[in-house]
Amino acid sequence: MDKRPPPYFPQTSLSPTSENRYKKFKLIVALAIIGVVLLLIGAGIGIYYLIRLIWA
Repeated sequence: MDKRPPPYFPQTSLSPTSENRYKKFKLIVALAIIGVVLLLIGAGIGIYYLIRLIWA
């Protein structure tokens, strides 16, 4: 068996970091969090009215 060194994985990215990329990522994460919160609020309101309808 021939002994080869393990492959080299550079720790830094080859392209320079872009500030615009981080802004876009933060915007996407913020919109996703807002969407999940709105979805949970809508589900809570829907369950509330469903229980009111059943027990009325």
